[in-house]
Amino acid sequence: MYEWDFSILWNYRWLFLEGLGITIAFTAATVLGGLAVGMTAAFCLLSPFRILRATALAFIEVFRCTPVLVQLIWCYYALPMISGIEMTPVTASVLALSCYGGSFYAEIIRGGIVSIDRGQSEAAAALGMTPALAMRRIILPQALRRMLPALMNQSILQFKNTSLVSVLAVPDLVYQGQIAAHDSFRPLETYTAVAVSYFMILFPLTLLVRHLERRLGKSE
Repeated sequence: MYEWDFSILWNYRWLFLEGLGITIAFTAATVLGGLAVGMTAAFCLLSPFRILRATALAFIEVFRCTPVLVQLIWCYYALPMISGIEMTPVTASVLALSCYGGSFYAEIIRGGIVSIDRGQSEAAAALGMTPALAMRRIILPQALRRMLPALMNQSILQFKNTSLVSVLAVPDLVYQGQIAAHDSFRPLETYTAVAVSYFMILFPLTLLVRHLERRLGKSE
């Protein structure tokens, strides 16, 4: 019978902490990048210009309908050959994950905006507001309340998706776990510790999202 021994992992605690810090940094970067991409794509979807709507829709469907792992590999190996721009593993990872997350953020943002009653926009126009001003002061603040739980859920998925950057040798938590597993010959303990680390961060966040959903549901 296999004898579990987690004590040996104490020797790799700094390796795990370094990987966890990089994972959190990647999550922050890809969430911010994804929100920027998603906001841009959402407004393009709502644009009166057909070319912008078609371009945004094509972008969203490409990134939503292909595996994120394939996107990571493609951005690192294929994109530099097409564009002539050399990419580091970090740059390719942030780009791929931001675009992947952005394709989902775009639909969340678009859905939040269109869920606001059209009378709000008409009332703003009657007060002499431009469409951009009405969007910033009236529509978006109301839509954000409805979008917030979905945006947070997608951000949680972004955190989990960062585990895939290890295939490009980015030293995140999973990659550092692989190093520890190979060095200690204790893969079961190592990957269990990695899984527990993800759970300890993500479980409180999922509880927070549920709490927000209940509060927002009662306030409407």
